[in-house]
Amino acid sequence: MGHYEILETLCAAGGPSGFEANVVSTAAELMRPVVSEVSVDRLGNVIGVCRCGKRNAKRLLLDAHLDEIGLIVTGIEEGFLRFASIGGVDPRMLPARELTILAKPKPLFGVVACLPPHVQTAADHDKSVSIEDLRVDVGMTQTEAEKAIPIGTPMVYRESCFRLAGDLVCGKALDDRSCFTVLLRTARLLMETNLDVDLYIMGSVREEVSGTGAIVGTNGINPDWCVATDVTFGITPGLSEDEVPCKLHGGPAIGVGPNMTWSLTERMTAKAKELGIPFQLEVMEGHTGTNGWHMQTCLEGIPTSVVSLPLKYMHSPIEVVSLEDMENMARLLAAFVRDMGKEMG
Repeated sequence: MGHYEILETLCAAGGPSGFEANVVSTAAELMRPVVSEVSVDRLGNVIGVCRCGKRNAKRLLLDAHLDEIGLIVTGIEEGFLRFASIGGVDPRMLPARELTILAKPKPLFGVVACLPPHVQTAADHDKSVSIEDLRVDVGMTQTEAEKAIPIGTPMVYRESCFRLAGDLVCGKALDDRSCFTVLLRTARLLMETNLDVDLYIMGSVREEVSGTGAIVGTNGINPDWCVATDVTFGITPGLSEDEVPCKLHGGPAIGVGPNMTWSLTERMTAKAKELGIPFQLEVMEGHTGTNGWHMQTCLEGIPTSVVSLPLKYMHSPIEVVSLEDMENMARLLAAFVRDMGKEMG
């Protein structure tokens, strides 16, 4: 399977923070052909291992989170669902949006209700509606909805992903399933490599609400080094290069700042230059907004690097990434892994 086919499979699996079981199961199956061991820890992180076969080998952990932003049902009024957000949902994206309701035994579909423009006031045209005032229409009576959709049922955007022109892919949950796809590709690029470290690949949970998945997973693995992979803001209309320094087709963005261990940042940039892999530097002067922020302080402290994939329209149903950037990011990570024990041990 190529990048697009894997993305299509992962993005179709609904998995908002705290409800990731479906996408974790999908990720585990995609991981099995490229690693030697796959397990799911107590919190729900899926973890693959490529062992080098050396006694007391050092451990390198690559992480990408699997959860997505979503919604959760808080009540039912006349058959319409009230809801709250899971993670950073933009209310402006919601009116008239199609949703997948992750009900059991099978998902249902709904739409976020909206007023037609013909009946809106002038004031309505110029304001967004708060989440508290929105409702989801599932086409049911009050009794039917109460029976089929319990309070606490999660919901996600219905869209999976689709191609735009060139090598661009658009869809929901590309944050951060695009980076998990990159990690699968990294593992495949290393299949014929004699590793000198044990390589751990983690699809972590709950990043969008707390980062606890990465914390629990990192503590359990006890790595010597960590690399957190996530998406970063790509230049779009309305954002200048001064505001957002990264762009699609510019290659992976290597994080530079106090959250990142300088020796790992140097190694990452050196490998990119050595192999002629295009890359961008992203200055992260404080909290990176990634799992790297949490991983660096696990246990006694772990040297950590952050590498990001440029993405447009973050936390929307129409996020956009470049397949070329994904391939270059995988090539960079594979180069970073090779000879890690010899060069950094």
